Amino acid sequence: MVLGKRLQDLREQAGLSYEEAGRALDVTHATIRRMEKAEVGLKLPYVEKLLSTYGVTSAEEIGGFLALAREANRPGWWHSFRDVLPDWFSAFVSLEGEAAVIRAYEPHYVPGLLQTPDYARAVLRAGLPHAAAEEIERLVTLRIERQALLARSDAPPLLWVVMDETVLRRPIGGRTVMRDQIGALMDATELPNVRLQVIPYAAGPHPAMYGPFHIFRFQLQEIPDIAYAESLVGGVYFDERDDVSTFLEALDRMCAQAAPAQSTKAILDGMRKEI
Repeated sequence: MVLGKRLQDLREQAGLSYEEAGRALDVTHATIRRMEKAEVGLKLPYVEKLLSTYGVTSAEEIGGFLALAREANRPGWWHSFRDVLPDWFSAFVSLEGEAAVIRAYEPHYVPGLLQTPDYARAVLRAGLPHAAAEEIERLVTLRIERQALLARSDAPPLLWVVMDETVLRRPIGGRTVMRDQIGALMDATELPNVRLQVIPYAAGPHPAMYGPFHIFRFQLQEIPDIAYAESLVGGVYFDERDDVSTFLEALDRMCAQAAPAQSTKAILDGMRKEI
C-alpha cells in the first residue's frame, strides 16, 4: 500500500493521468489504479517501466524501489492468519509493520498493540458474538503477535496513543482482567517507544468525538502519512493531504487537552486501585 501510494505521487508529480500511465504499460487505467491502491501485486517490469515513465532516472532510486517491491510481494507473516483476517484489515497490519510512528485516538478500548491476551479475548468475543471459539483464539494469537513490532531490535515504531478515560472505566472481561490490563499499560509507559496519554472526562468535548482512528507516518519522507478509521464492517484509509491534516490537527489538539504522558502511570495506578 505504501509503495502504491509512492507510485501515485510520482505519477501525479509527472502530470500523468491513469490513462497516460496505462498506455506506457499497454494496460488499462484500471490496472494503474489497482496497483496504486495495492489491490494487486507489483510486477517488477511494470514498476521499472513506470518509474522511467515518471522521470525517475537514478539507478540507486530505481534499484531501491524495486527491492522494496520485491519485498512487498512476499507474503507477510500475517498471511498465515488469512483464514480469520479480513482483507480490509490486512492493509492495516501491513502499514503498522512499516510505520515509523503510529498515532491513535481510542475512545472505546485499549488499542490492540497494548492488549493482554485475556482482555483481547473479551473484546473479540463481544465484537464477534457468533464466532467459533477457535476463530476467537486465532484472532487473539494474531493480535498478540502483532505486538512483537514494539520490541523488535530493528527500528521499532513510536506508538503514541491518546485514550479516553472511558477506556479505563469500561469493565471488560471482569475485575481480574481489567486489573491485569491496566498493569500492562503501566508497564508500557516504561517503554522508550510508547507514549500514552489519558484524556479525562473533565477535559470536556474534543475534536475527535466522532470515533477512533490511527495515523501512520513512515521513515521515507517522500511517503505521505496515512489515516485509518474503522466501522463495524470495514475500515477506510485516507491518504489525501487535506484529509490526513484534519486527523492530525484533531489529535494534536487532544494531546494538548489530555493529561501529560508523564502523569499517565500515576493515573493508571489510581484507577487500578479503584477496581
